[in-house]
Amino acid sequence: MPVHIVNFPETRVAALEHHGPESQTYQSTMKFIEWRQANRIGPEQGNTYGIHYTDPANTIPEDFRLDICVSVEHEVPQNPQGVINKIIPACRCAVARHKGSRDHVSAAEYLVYEWLPASGEALGDFPIFFHYVNVGPNVPEHAMITDVYLPLKSKSA
Repeated sequence: MPVHIVNFPETRVAALEHHGPESQTYQSTMKFIEWRQANRIGPEQGNTYGIHYTDPANTIPEDFRLDICVSVEHEVPQNPQGVINKIIPACRCAVARHKGSRDHVSAAEYLVYEWLPASGEALGDFPIFFHYVNVGPNVPEHAMITDVYLPLKSKSA
């Protein structure tokens, strides 16, 4: 699987925090979509991200954490859906692309369990995050593209 090292720019996002079983992320996603629709931020606007604070395979369901996000230009005002302002910091990242269903993003496992140990790199301070390259109701599962960003420690100059 090809892996590239990139410098990800600081990115302001509107985020909905999901805490609890991964099986309930659908409800959080629907609440986030409701916010996007209310604010006229369609699937083609902004970049959609998932910030994964925990690995569902190694976390008890009640401790699972994920932020569902979209890049935005301006501060997010208070809203009934609970979407808040956050920043994805500028960071050096390893990136791998996953194509297909987002139910199991194999690129994330590859980066963490195979590529990282063999790379000589060290994990950075920000959690792994996914850029859902194409989103929306008209994207078939087999055509989904997800770029997985694994933050790394900065190299000393």
